[in-house]
Amino acid sequence: MTVQLWTYVIVGITFALYIGIAIMSRAGSTKEFYVANEGVSPLANGMATAADWMSAASFISMAGLISFMGYDGAVYLMGWTGGYVLLALLLAPYLRKFGQFTVPDFIGERYYSKTARLVAVFCALLVSFTYVAGQMRGVGVVFSRFLEVDITTGVIIGMFIVLFYAVLGGMKGITYTQVAQYCVLIFAFMVPAIFISIQFTGNPIPQLGFGSRGTDGVYLLEKLNGLSAELGFAEYTQGVKSRLDVFAITAALMVGTAGLPHVIIRFFTVKKVSDARKSAGLALLFIAILYTAAPAVAVFARTNLIATVSGQPYALMPQWFSNWETTGLLQFIDKNGDGLIQYTADALRNELTVDRDIMVLANPEIANLPEWVIALVAAGGLAAALSTAAGLLLVISSSVSHDLVKSVFKPNITDQQELVIARLSAVGAVCVAGYFGINPPGFVAAVVALAFGLAAASFFPAIMLGIFYKKMNKEGAVAGMVVGILLMLFYMLKFKFGLFDGGMEAVPGLQKEWWFGISPEGFGFVAMIVNFAVSLAINAFTPDPPDEVQEMVEYIRIPSGAGKPTH
Repeated sequence: MTVQLWTYVIVGITFALYIGIAIMSRAGSTKEFYVANEGVSPLANGMATAADWMSAASFISMAGLISFMGYDGAVYLMGWTGGYVLLALLLAPYLRKFGQFTVPDFIGERYYSKTARLVAVFCALLVSFTYVAGQMRGVGVVFSRFLEVDITTGVIIGMFIVLFYAVLGGMKGITYTQVAQYCVLIFAFMVPAIFISIQFTGNPIPQLGFGSRGTDGVYLLEKLNGLSAELGFAEYTQGVKSRLDVFAITAALMVGTAGLPHVIIRFFTVKKVSDARKSAGLALLFIAILYTAAPAVAVFARTNLIATVSGQPYALMPQWFSNWETTGLLQFIDKNGDGLIQYTADALRNELTVDRDIMVLANPEIANLPEWVIALVAAGGLAAALSTAAGLLLVISSSVSHDLVKSVFKPNITDQQELVIARLSAVGAVCVAGYFGINPPGFVAAVVALAFGLAAASFFPAIMLGIFYKKMNKEGAVAGMVVGILLMLFYMLKFKFGLFDGGMEAVPGLQKEWWFGISPEGFGFVAMIVNFAVSLAINAFTPDPPDEVQEMVEYIRIPSGAGKPTH
């Protein structure tokens, strides 16, 4: 069978599986819709959390970024992995003990203020819509290549699928769908990685293979360093970013992870605090399988690409090349008219433009793997994008229905009315997400990195201080969140989208314009520090929280059976 036919078969089977699970797991109450009735097992929640966490950025873009950035791309591995550890160990158990439905719920109750809740809702919507833009972009990339439909049609199909199980099943349906999606995406990522590792080094374990000698007896990384240097690129194992920027991006991704509402809400779905800890540990194990393999996939993809296209006659390029040219994500312009592909770091001489998002998806084709493996990767990319999109859409719908309508504007509505509003909110959110998929603001991981910066600038200080500093008051928390999110938004719009500088963008040639030499992807760390500083400064000159709030904070922090809180 052809790749396209295999793709229709495999993607069709997975979509039917997701829809079937949603029908069997449909939500009948707001508690089922928001937190799956708090009845999810640690194992299922661990797999669902891993799927929720490993978005299109992890599956499609991360290895692509590393393949182009080399050493500098390690910031995504370190930041995202370290951030999950921070969230799992430091925040998740306490938030589960608090027992609310959403992050704005926690902020509103902890800081005893509707204003705090409204600010948190705004931040949650901003972070979620920025993040979901990257997921729908990933859906469009996969559909445009493997199902040979235009990106608009592909995004609309993805919208209907995710809308069906998100609206019908809520968190209950999403959870069990994400368990299936984790199985699909991890299998789809690892199978080609194992195939190519055997091709290159004879070692079936990718994590070991990319550090081994190739079939020519040369270490694979040493070979890639040489190929990169020949083309004028920096050596693969040497970075070009400043240490400060590397640190800032890593830190922003790390603390941003700990403030992501769609990941945090997963820990509200288990029965007990101990189950939250277990599911966090299991999720880390499930995530590590992909994250430890990503650097290997990046090395395999980069080596394959350079060896296959650099200096080769365009007329003799294999079918995969023209397939990706059709999508517009791979472009060749014969500047010197010699018919050969000049792939070089010199922008004036370079004739090949490669979108980073295609590296994982095109890698099996470049390596000439079986058609079913190529189709499997497409199904995995869709599973990764749709699983995270569903979690984000639930955050958006619950923020509107529970945190705005129920908690602020109409507190007397019935459970069923709230459920209807939640589902209508999910429909509206899907439409907005679809627009971003059709009109993408950038490649997947860059957009997602900005979402992490926004989460770091807004939620992380409020959550940390809310749990570990019982005297933190509403005035300080609200001021910190407002200043942090506005500062990050300003920096992002100025240096990423050029809104205040006549179209200037944060490209390598303009790094001198960045404040402190820190890129927009890393500025969330600076905005977070400013948030902390503003929160604590305002807190020092305003009244302490009520005694009952301080007692609640003590209760959250002290394990059961440890005795009474002390003051």
